[in-house]
Amino acid sequence: MVLNTQLDMTVEAFDEWAMIQDTRYEYIAGEIVEVSLNYYASKIAAMVLHFILAFVLNHKLGHVTGADGGFRIAGERYIPDVAFISYAKQPTAPRAGYLPNPPDLAVEVISNPANSTESYQLRVKINNYLLEGVVVWVINPETEQVEIYRNNHPVEIIGKTGIIRGHDVLPNFELAVKDIFEGE
Repeated sequence: MVLNTQLDMTVEAFDEWAMIQDTRYEYIAGEIVEVSLNYYASKIAAMVLHFILAFVLNHKLGHVTGADGGFRIAGERYIPDVAFISYAKQPTAPRAGYLPNPPDLAVEVISNPANSTESYQLRVKINNYLLEGVVVWVINPETEQVEIYRNNHPVEIIGKTGIIRGHDVLPNFELAVKDIFEGE
């Protein structure tokens, strides 16, 4: 949901405003966007977070955040459903606010595929993530597919019988798409 706010709010003013709110917001294409709630999308994100976190902890690679971890991306503010940032890029994580460095991997779970505004905002985010060198996984719970976006590579679309690979971001990481949707 896009909020009706001052059109002249800078991203810096947004940072101050967002810190005092009880709800999570993103700053996308100059608009303040309330992060929508969706139980099923959150459950899917939690499954992905589980597998990535276990791998990252086991290999001591960096930090993993869930849907409350915000990042500064191309002058905007995003809250991916799951994110990974390496120790090399961010040795320690700040305790508050949006992380100043972009993650290495951002996972976005589509909460409402029929919503054209959400679809547009997701495309803006993917573009800006790629500008910052972030690998993006977009998970569509409705189709049970994962789209993988990496710079200088064609988009990979992986179905329920396929395997997501970590490539350069999470070397040797593999996750069967069916495991994300296990129990459904």
